[in-house]
Amino acid sequence: MTRFDYDLFVIGAGSGGIRASRISHHLGGRVAIAENYRIGGTCVIRGCIPKKLLSYAAHYAEDLQDARGFGWSIEGASFSWPALIASKNREIARLSAGYTEGFARVGVTMIEGTAKLVDAHTVAIGERRVTVQNILIATGGWPSKPAIPGIEHAITSNEAFELPALPKRVLIVGGGHVATEFAGIFNGLGSEVTVSCRGEQILRGFDDDVRNHLHDEMRKKGVRLVLNSAVSRIARRPDVTLEASITGVPGGTLACDVVMIAAGRTPNTARLGLAEVGVKLDDTGGVVVDRFCRSSVANIFAVGDVTNRIALTPVATREGAAVALTLFGGVETPVDHDDVPSAVFSQPPVGTVGLTEAKAVAKLGKVDIYKASFRPLRHTLSGRDVRTFMKLVVDAATQRVVGAHMVGTDAPEIIQGIAIAVKAGLTKAQFDATVGIHPTAAEEFVTLREKTVAK
Repeated sequence: MTRFDYDLFVIGAGSGGIRASRISHHLGGRVAIAENYRIGGTCVIRGCIPKKLLSYAAHYAEDLQDARGFGWSIEGASFSWPALIASKNREIARLSAGYTEGFARVGVTMIEGTAKLVDAHTVAIGERRVTVQNILIATGGWPSKPAIPGIEHAITSNEAFELPALPKRVLIVGGGHVATEFAGIFNGLGSEVTVSCRGEQILRGFDDDVRNHLHDEMRKKGVRLVLNSAVSRIARRPDVTLEASITGVPGGTLACDVVMIAAGRTPNTARLGLAEVGVKLDDTGGVVVDRFCRSSVANIFAVGDVTNRIALTPVATREGAAVALTLFGGVETPVDHDDVPSAVFSQPPVGTVGLTEAKAVAKLGKVDIYKASFRPLRHTLSGRDVRTFMKLVVDAATQRVVGAHMVGTDAPEIIQGIAIAVKAGLTKAQFDATVGIHPTAAEEFVTLREKTVAK
């Protein structure tokens, strides 16, 4: 019988790889994990966690203003970008160190360096080679950049977290999660923000009412949104600022201090040697897998953003756990990708779960819609022009709630709870039978009564 150095070798120490490693080791597997940067992956190092910390910071400007309506007088408040970034870096270092210490404590072998497949059972890390029974690819994604003149002057979200100073004028190219989130961050902290979106509206793939409502709220906060727009060139000016050639603005050019590209991410599979050992990749380099996260090579698995399915940290974590159970738990474990809740930490934030109205109509035919838009109680005193939006999508035939969507303060927190009900298949009548908590925004989800029929 062939004896391998490891039962499982994981390439990439992000959320999916970490979870797979820990559970596999707990179930008796001999596990090693390789990482060529810092432990924690996109989410911890340059994604969800630092992004949310910066989003918190951006909220304080409005909070300080709103406090006046509640009797507070706050004078002399100031903001320091270097202090924020230093605080963020300390927290990220703490989290990354915690993962590293955790590996050492439980006995997972941590290997620093860039791994590459030699064959289906051999991995090279520099000059070192190890033999492995199974391989898990968990290398995530990387920000994409368009091939336009002057693209070398642009940054991505990776570099945005480490800017030495807060830019006065920012052009963000893109209209998805990252673009809308950083638009809120920079705008909230005092930058002049323009968003160039190629589509007819931001947040493609989200419910149309959500997209339109967030668009309006962002504009009220001062973000300049240019739709059906494209950036074709970036140039450095003599005064060291940048000039972008952009459709949809007067004169066709825009002067700014930073151009941030937030136009999607590409699976991080280059130079891993996957195609050479027979692993099937899609057109963008994503690993093609089945519902058990298994690739076209039976002992090679992949999880997370590198598979081009649902690019969310909790999904990668769930997939990593499923692979561990499949390999060492005695039962092949698929991953259920239906009704996965998600959030956009824009300002205001978005929370959503289940089907959009358009997708529900396409799938189910007749659909009942319940929605509300209202001024939150807090802002009756603050005086701020803000509206919260909430929506339920209901299968007209079964009365099952198949979608829930919200734009407004605490939307992600509220939708996490609603997601349980949607996943469990609760009906509109069961929502109605639930007593609300008053006064809250969340109670609207159980008091919506006025029905419209989706077109």
